[in-house]
Amino acid sequence: MESCSSNASTKDFFLVGFPALQDFQTPLFFVFLLFYLLILVGNAIIITVVVVDRTLHKPMYFFLVNLSVLDVLFTTTTIPKMLAMFLANAKTISFRGCFLQMYSFHGLAVTEALILVVMAYDRYEAICNPLRYAARMTRRANAALAAGAWITALLIPVPVIAQTSRLAFREAAKVQHCFCDHLAVVQAACPDFRADFQNFLGFSIAMMVSVVPLLLVTLSYIHIILSVLKISSKEGRAKAFSTCTSHLLVVGTYYSSIAVAYVSYRADIPVDIHVMSNVVFCILTPLLNPIIYTLRNKEVKSAVRKRIFPKTSSLSKKN
Repeated sequence: MESCSSNASTKDFFLVGFPALQDFQTPLFFVFLLFYLLILVGNAIIITVVVVDRTLHKPMYFFLVNLSVLDVLFTTTTIPKMLAMFLANAKTISFRGCFLQMYSFHGLAVTEALILVVMAYDRYEAICNPLRYAARMTRRANAALAAGAWITALLIPVPVIAQTSRLAFREAAKVQHCFCDHLAVVQAACPDFRADFQNFLGFSIAMMVSVVPLLLVTLSYIHIILSVLKISSKEGRAKAFSTCTSHLLVVGTYYSSIAVAYVSYRADIPVDIHVMSNVVFCILTPLLNPIIYTLRNKEVKSAVRKRIFPKTSSLSKKN
């Protein structure tokens, strides 16, 4: 039996991937490559349109650009390595590479939760305090909110990941995942009290950084709904709430995928289903965000149509 050692900085980890799908590596490669390209193209379109179109130079779309940049970075931490696994069977990852991927993945996941809170706050100010909205949501305030979300989120995982890196691992540690997720790496460590504590601590922090932002978003929307209900006309209520529908759909998608991922950790299910539920969390929100905002938000839809199909846009205006 292999001995355990906490001096693991020169070791490699073996990513198991999808054990039951070993005969489908090439189809998996093309499926995930397609998803990755769609995510890159969709979010690049959102970023370009918001930057170029002056009518979208508003706080809501500034935060949307942050979300799109985040989604590109988030998927880039995991999918390229998965593609290498599927195409070239490159299932090993260095110790430093594994923990860098772990930090990036969890830090950016928390950033997404906090950016969604900031976007909810923006909608709260726009609907509940419309007369003071322009004075409060200045460029400086927007930059501070976004920077605060990024910095806070990227600091939160540091202590836990630093402690996890000090756990004892065998020479050939197998990670039951297709990327270095915290709980999967902890489960690959030699079983002892420290590993059990890291398992508990990691799950507790993950719950905290999911539940607290969700409560803040919910609180914002309670105030928004109460304000919208005070509007006398149906048209006014519909117009006010229509600016929130895209954000609500994104929040719903994000937390639904998180719920599936969390349940899979506690349920007694095959490894492949557990891994796939985590992969869905990585891909679903970044894939759907551009689609939701392009289809549901009239200003973004109009700007995309104007930039990508200028002739069609000019003809529709004439008609």
